[in-house]
Amino acid sequence: MEMQIVFPGGARVDAISGDMVITTNQDGTAPAPFGLFLASIGTCAGIYVLSFCLQRGLPTENLRIIQRMNYSPVTHMIDHIELDIQLPPEFPEKYKDAVIRAASQCAVKKHLEHPPTFDVHTSVVQMA
Repeated sequence: MEMQIVFPGGARVDAISGDMVITTNQDGTAPAPFGLFLASIGTCAGIYVLSFCLQRGLPTENLRIIQRMNYSPVTHMIDHIELDIQLPPEFPEKYKDAVIRAASQCAVKKHLEHPPTFDVHTSVVQMA
């Protein structure tokens, strides 16, 4: 698996994965990388919740997840993330615990719980 990170100009830093380009920057004209990281947590959980509901024919109108982050005043890093799955009024009671379990299967969350190791190094591009 490989993703290419390129610098197309200005403050932009793009990630190319297959045919998709994810644009980021720090000037407010595209999401900042850390914003995408945070969004990946909630949207990943959302994909699992949505899939759970669609597979069972459960209502999804007015379904949403509110993601709250707590910053540590000591480390200035996020030390707690809350995902509040807000269900529509007609959502069956018997599925409430199961929808929490579905959200907890999120691959992003699992990778944060068991983080990969990093190897950051340089190499020289060979020109043809």
